Amino acid sequence: MTINLALKLGTGKSPQQFIDGMSKNQEQFLQWQQRFAWSSADDQQFFEALQSRADLHCYILMADWCGDVVRNIPVVFQLMETSAIPVEVLVMEEHLETMDQFLTLGGRSIPVVIFTNTAGDVLGKWGPRPAYIQEPMVAFKQNNPDREAADYATNLTETRAEIMRRYGEDTAYQADIVREIRSLLVTI
Repeated sequence: MTINLALKLGTGKSPQQFIDGMSKNQEQFLQWQQRFAWSSADDQQFFEALQSRADLHCYILMADWCGDVVRNIPVVFQLMETSAIPVEVLVMEEHLETMDQFLTLGGRSIPVVIFTNTAGDVLGKWGPRPAYIQEPMVAFKQNNPDREAADYATNLTETRAEIMRRYGEDTAYQADIVREIRSLLVTI
């Protein structure tokens, strides 16, 4: 079944409205945004070439309290600005019915970057983090189905630490986001 988000058109915030309204993590968000750099001219040219497409729209389910939003969305905002794809931010807590259509591993994981056509039909999605960085969480969910298990919290803490290790202190992970979103957009 195809999901259609036509009713969401015009209900979100612009990227700047979201940034201006951040009550948490705004400084870190802006720092990651300032640190973005294209890893290749070819990638930049690909996203610039999308400016000729007027048939795409981007919705991003997210919230300012989320660390993955702070690390990943500055990159996504840059990609969408370069490609001139209109973006609407849907703050998760204000759009739970939409969030529940885009669960990750059965949970409300953000950010979720959703691409639609002008009719609102969902063409593809990305998130909540680059695949390599998401791998430990996928393994955790597979190996820890019982939230009441004695070692659940310890294993979750270790998984989150591994995710942060994979993000690293520099911006190398940003090239993964560019590559993955580019691969998605090539198919739609």
